[in-house]
Order: sequence, then structure tokens, then C-alpha cells
Amino acid sequence: MGNGGRSGLQQGKGNAEGMAATPTAASASCQYRCIECNQEAKELYRDYNHGVLKITICKSCQKPVDKYIEYDPVIILINAILCKAQAYRHILFNTQINIHGKLCIFCLLCEAYLRWWRLQDSNQNTAPDDLIRYAKEWDFYRMFAIAALEQTAYFIGIFTFLWVELLMTVKEKPSFILLLKALLLSSYGKLLLIPAVIWEHDYTPLCLKLIKVFVLTSNFQAIRVTLNINRKLCFLAVLSGLLLESIVVYFFQRVEWDVGSDYAIYKSQDF
Repeated sequence: MGNGGRSGLQQGKGNAEGMAATPTAASASCQYRCIECNQEAKELYRDYNHGVLKITICKSCQKPVDKYIEYDPVIILINAILCKAQAYRHILFNTQINIHGKLCIFCLLCEAYLRWWRLQDSNQNTAPDDLIRYAKEWDFYRMFAIAALEQTAYFIGIFTFLWVELLMTVKEKPSFILLLKALLLSSYGKLLLIPAVIWEHDYTPLCLKLIKVFVLTSNFQAIRVTLNINRKLCFLAVLSGLLLESIVVYFFQRVEWDVGSDYAIYKSQDF
């Protein structure tokens, strides 16, 4: 195997006579998933002590449990961008990624910057420089807060729909914590907002819409892979999130806190 494959194999060692011992967590329960059929697996591969590694075959579908442990991270990322379910299962179930919070904050900063950029671009101000500087800084914090509230509303809409729907149809309680992590990770497309703004051109509005569609598609796939439910429920869940998010956006527009407003209430009092 190549170097990229070996670096990704550290978390899935198996056990057998004359082989490397399995980590306690792996032997205690089925902590991995087959990327093809989503069945649980106790190990991803077996180490024969002499650098000979053999990928575990799934007992259900008779295919490798996780072929991506041999792949270079760039290939895995490309497959994730293409929204392949196998790549999502590899990332969500068979790797240890703990960047959910940092990625969420960074995505919110990107979205806040986009809103702030639109606001500054639409405003013409004749106030003193210090007041402008203070107002612009406050604008950015305000845009960050609004973006965070809208994303929270979007997630609440998704969780509420799935909780009501799955409560009546699924015996085993779904892992909403894992779903939250999956949604945060699958929102990585928002990072493309910054390049779209920096390299501004006539097609920037179209690019921003395509980025939105890509993020929603990634969220759709994350829900489908995490909960193993059909496409119809995933679509309705995303739609429910968008509906609640739209209600929050409408509320901010009513109180003149939306991105397109010329000035917020505090500005009209100060200037």
C-alpha cells in the first residue's frame, strides 16, 4: 500500500491469531461501517505483524468494508465533493475528525463576510471616519450573529422534522449528535464564498447560488448517509430547514436587520 493508505489505517486494526492486537474499543463493539451496504463492522483491516495488511471483507455484501483507507486524502475529498455516499460513510463512521466546531465558526465567518461586503457595497456614507469604522465593525458582528441564528433555525427545522417522522417509524433512536456533526462537516461548501467575493465578476451572483445548491445537496447526502433513510425524507427534512430559515430571514427583514437594508435602527439614530 502507498503512504497515503498507511496513514489512514491507524484506526482500524483487526485481530486474529498471530496478528496485531485489536484496540479495546474496536473489539468491544462494532464502531465501523461498511461503506457499500452500511452494515456495522468490528474492523477495517488486519495487520499480520510484518507490514502485510489485509482489508476486511464485509460479511453482508462481500465487498471491502472500507476501500478508502488505501486512498490518498485528495481522492477522498474529490469523491466527497461528488457527494458519493461511500466517501461520506468513510468520513463520518470510519475516521476520527474533530473539526466540526472550528469548521462551523469558519463557515459562519465566511457567510458574515459576504453579507457585510454586500452591505458596505450598497451603502454610501458621509459620516466621519471614526464613526464609519465603528459602524462597519458593528455591521460585521451583526452579520455574524444573523448568519448564526439563521443556520441554527435551519438545523432546528431539520431536526424537528426528522424527530417527528422517525419517532413513529424507527424503533432504535437515531443519533442526532452524529447528524449534527455530519451537517456541520457537509457545510464546508460555504468556504467557497470568500473566493467568489474576492474574484468578483459578472457571474458572482450565479456562483453564490450554485454554492448554496451545493451546500444543500451535501446536507441532503449527509442526512441520508447518517440516518440511512430514503431520499424523500431527506428532501423533506432539508425543505423543512429552509422553511424555518426563511421565516427567520423574514423576521430580520421586518425589523430592518437584513443584509439589504441601507441602515439598521441604531444607525438611523447615530447618523
